[in-house]
Amino acid sequence: MHEPTERVRRADRSQIRVMYDLAEAADHDLVRLEVGEPDFDTPEHVVAAAAAAARDGETHYTPNAGTPECRRAIRDAMAADYGVEHALDEIVVTVGGMEALHLATMAVVGPGEELLYPGPAWPNYGTQAFLAEGTPVEVPMPAAEGFDLDPGRLVERMGPGTAAVVLTTPSNPTGRVFDPDAVRAVVEAAADHDAYVIADEVYAGLTYDRDPRGVAALTGHPSHVLTVGSCSKTYAMTGWRLGWLAGDRTVIDQVTKVRESTTACPSSIAQAAAIEALTGPQEPFEAMYGAFERRRDLVVDLIADIDGLSAPRPEGAFYAFLDPDVDADALAFAKYLLREHGVVLAPGSGFGAAGEGRLRLSFAAAEERLRTGLDRIAEGVASY
Repeated sequence: MHEPTERVRRADRSQIRVMYDLAEAADHDLVRLEVGEPDFDTPEHVVAAAAAAARDGETHYTPNAGTPECRRAIRDAMAADYGVEHALDEIVVTVGGMEALHLATMAVVGPGEELLYPGPAWPNYGTQAFLAEGTPVEVPMPAAEGFDLDPGRLVERMGPGTAAVVLTTPSNPTGRVFDPDAVRAVVEAAADHDAYVIADEVYAGLTYDRDPRGVAALTGHPSHVLTVGSCSKTYAMTGWRLGWLAGDRTVIDQVTKVRESTTACPSSIAQAAAIEALTGPQEPFEAMYGAFERRRDLVVDLIADIDGLSAPRPEGAFYAFLDPDVDADALAFAKYLLREHGVVLAPGSGFGAAGEGRLRLSFAAAEERLRTGLDRIAEGVASY
């Protein structure tokens, strides 16, 4: 029997999902802090808009790039919220931010070319590079500096084979928001190498300590930036699978052509929901933002009170990247915490070599669960 292709076989299974499956199979009470998903339901006015669209017959194919109304809502939100300016034909609506990242990688990374990203990083970048027959290259950031972006490390690693660099700000898994000057240096170096920067900004709306700005708004080379966005995190719409890719018109034209052979077009109903989320009442989303910020502050305070546990201060997203003072690899310790202490975290090693020995905690959970979970982590650190 013909074997699956090497580009598929080279992809590793996410350790986040390993822990998720172990938790699903467990037969005792667990505090689940391993998955990055808001614990809020999609606000009612967004659901109502989607239901109305379905009842009104908006249940058919849409243009490959998405409806003009949805692209217009995305364009206006990007400009108003993040300072990123695009024309309608420079935006394609996608099936979640995941498809946007995949299409961007397929469009600009060729066989044998490199996709660079600062580590630790979301594991799917590597998988998407493999699917493009490219080479993923993790460039570790200094742990001593809380994994903040050191542009010199990325710039030094760039070369003739570099096709693209992924910048994720706010970061998954560290919660860091990269300094504008550091971002600017990376984009300028990428432009010098005729490479793209894929700006993964799905958490941009959850920036706590400074005003959010898109990567494309921070540089004199916006044509070298492909911006990925999503309704999933900021708007509590993970299940709607609605995202977008914005950038150079030539790339967007090619992406739109290729996606005809993948998902064809985004859901008409999800697009109606996205329009309402982006243009309708914002008070429910502001309330969710406030809850995430309070949870961030609570987690920072609780970690400070635990001997043998530290983490960089999350500046965005809803993750704390824990550094437990134990002599164990991350996956083994995560399994121990699940089995013996009833708390589920994502192993840092699942985010690349730079994350080994650490654990990602998602604070997209109620404050009571966070208190209980961190109590259990403290017990686990003390007794391991």
